[in-house]
Amino acid sequence: MMRAMQNDSPLLPEREAAELAARIRQWAIELGFQGVTISDPHLPLAEQRLERWLADGFHGDMHYMAKHGTKRSRPAELAPGTRRIISARMAYFPVSLEDSRRVLRDPHHAYISRYALGRDYHKVMRKRLQRLAERIQQASGASRLRVFTDSAPVMEVALAANGGLGWQGKHTLLLSRHGGSLFFLGEIYTDLPLPVDPPVDNHCGHCHACLTACPTQAIVAPYRLDARRCISYLTIEFAGSIPLALRPSIGNRIYGCDDCQLACPWNKFADLGIEADFAVRHGLDRMTLAALFRWREEDFQRKFQGSAILRIGYERWLRNLAVGLGNAPASPEIIDALRRQANHPSSLIREHVAWALTRHAL
Repeated sequence: MMRAMQNDSPLLPEREAAELAARIRQWAIELGFQGVTISDPHLPLAEQRLERWLADGFHGDMHYMAKHGTKRSRPAELAPGTRRIISARMAYFPVSLEDSRRVLRDPHHAYISRYALGRDYHKVMRKRLQRLAERIQQASGASRLRVFTDSAPVMEVALAANGGLGWQGKHTLLLSRHGGSLFFLGEIYTDLPLPVDPPVDNHCGHCHACLTACPTQAIVAPYRLDARRCISYLTIEFAGSIPLALRPSIGNRIYGCDDCQLACPWNKFADLGIEADFAVRHGLDRMTLAALFRWREEDFQRKFQGSAILRIGYERWLRNLAVGLGNAPASPEIIDALRRQANHPSSLIREHVAWALTRHAL
């Protein structure tokens, strides 16, 4: 994080502002970003949609979505003095990877959302954005900047769409004609009066592939996601007992879900992630459910150091795997793995293991 912004925003002649904006784009590319745009911080439509989404209870147990009030939709309330938002994207889809659809079709294997197979993106993105912010500050003198990477109440998709980095797809993710949706987003809030980029047209057209592909029908309408049904929410954000009615639809997805993105035609054009930190670790793109279920807590802690998966904790990890094992065809290996955890100290794990064994008529 750079210095907090105040109201003494710097004066910058129009020509100098345009030149600095061009340099920012060049620096971003040099730092490994595939795209960067500049937008104003006004999000009235996004704020209305957020209020409706919260009123409908679609955020589930993610109480932090409502906690900060309008700071999420009004950047200048979060960082006083904010005049522009610099949004950047970085591709994450690994170059070398077991075919995602093949893994999803094999119920014995564990499917982990492709963004989480490598190093924690928060660490990578924040470091690069910080370096970009430092260059901007050196070039602009007294400017003040704040860096965010999914780390504060920031409406990153709406802000990025505001500046034309892409458009919001019907699955609610940002889509780009050049990058699909398989990328991370990060922002720099600044008081610099930089020229803004115009929004781009929405190119989803009449396509409903993402809605059709969702295993739990969590995309209840175009641009309307009920997180309470979303597998990413259930396996990552939600700490309780996964609803019985949704467990069969989770299949072998033990951390997140990519189905809406895999179905999206625009991801045929997605950039591959060239960042080494996003390469697959520990063979996680091809591990079996039973093999992962045998990991001890110390294995989980050690192998997921520096990974986004670490934050869900070992208990949720085993809970998710138990659901996957309950959905897999019965085998001696799976039954043995489940029975070994049937008396686990955690009631949450015991309950999901019991459900899985019941699925196998045991």
